[in-house]
Amino acid sequence: MFESLADRLSKTLRGITGQARLTDDNIKATLREVRLALLEADVALPVVKDFIERVRERAVGQEVMRSLTPGQVFVGIVQRELEAVMGERNERLNLAAQPPAVILMAGLQGAGKTTTVAKLARYLSEREHKKPLLVSVDVYRPAAIKQLQLLADEVGAEFFPSETGQQPLDIVRAAIDQARRKFFDVVIVDTAGRLHVDEAMMNEIKQLHAAINPVETLFVVDAMTGQDAANTAKAFNDALALTGVILTKVDGDARGGAALSVRQITGKPIKFIGVGERNDALEPFHPDRIASRILGMGDVLSLIEEAERKLDKQKAEQLSKKLQKGKGFDLEDFRDQLQQMRNMGGITGILDKIPGLGGGIPQAARNQVNERLFVQMEAMINSMTPLERRKPELINGSRKRRITEGSGTQIQDLNRLLKQHKQMQKMMKTMGKKGGMANLMRGMGGRLPPGGMPPMNF
Repeated sequence: MFESLADRLSKTLRGITGQARLTDDNIKATLREVRLALLEADVALPVVKDFIERVRERAVGQEVMRSLTPGQVFVGIVQRELEAVMGERNERLNLAAQPPAVILMAGLQGAGKTTTVAKLARYLSEREHKKPLLVSVDVYRPAAIKQLQLLADEVGAEFFPSETGQQPLDIVRAAIDQARRKFFDVVIVDTAGRLHVDEAMMNEIKQLHAAINPVETLFVVDAMTGQDAANTAKAFNDALALTGVILTKVDGDARGGAALSVRQITGKPIKFIGVGERNDALEPFHPDRIASRILGMGDVLSLIEEAERKLDKQKAEQLSKKLQKGKGFDLEDFRDQLQQMRNMGGITGILDKIPGLGGGIPQAARNQVNERLFVQMEAMINSMTPLERRKPELINGSRKRRITEGSGTQIQDLNRLLKQHKQMQKMMKTMGKKGGMANLMRGMGGRLPPGGMPPMNF
């Protein structure tokens, strides 16, 4: 996410990092480039102006001039100001209320509001250990009610039924009453969306809000609409007391204008971001981590948290023991590693969070790292016999033809897979020895293999 902004800012700031001292001229030139990068990212003009002015004030002060590494200090100032624009720290949901705590979700059609309701239910269940009840008051679209019911089943949450002939307020009151009787912690209310902000929509949601007094009123908005997302959120906030914003489709947003504009224009924090289509692809919004990623400095904390949640610890332990006993890393182990990487958002998702790699990966290289490659590699391994997976050296010409025909791939694809497996075998052998991880990192020299990722042609 935010690839174009990250790429532009990283290049701009790389030039000033090595400066022995900062002058009015080189600060001015760099700030001009930063300004252009933000405008191209569709950040709202008032936000850009304030941001540049604050960076300039701090850069020409004693803070930078007295430093031994002024260029690096300047980058640090940009990072801190990015954090300030986005809100400085993550703001959690306020669920400290007599159960059930009511969360009212608002947004326009197409922003992913109903999907986000289900994602939020899963998040609250798994990470906050809450018991949520989902209810739809979109009485204008039967499909919306059915969609939420299906999504609730998918994430294992309870759904309160509603129909198009009912009044939204009656539905919500009945849902809250059931939640009290059945000891639910949270009620998440999915309100009706519209194609644009209109008076009827605002009046309905205002009446709902006044009657049920939710602890959280969250506005769901598509990040890919850029500064328009911030302006739409402001229109809602002017009519309704929002407590926060959820940005959806952030994984498809190469610019970042919404994330950098919403807080300053609305005065409301971004509480979550949607980072994919899967029902677990909702993450708390951490301004400091996002700023770090935008500047190509990675996001190690998020990577560790993701690994803690998504990696199969039992399989990892089994592999570790296997390697310590001197047993080889076979193709079944390789397939497990591919699946684990897919669970963590694929190779690009991981590299984005590694310091020094994310912002430094050119777009052409990103295009090469095609997620379909994982599917193709798994298909080839699945087309092998158990013996071939354990002993890849047995795979000769006739076996290769059978495997590629069974997986719909080419001989060169299989040869590439076998070569990559051999490289992984060597790395895993190093890791299996005492102090293996340190040896592995020394061997890599902190870099990707020469030539980077192999070409991936489809």
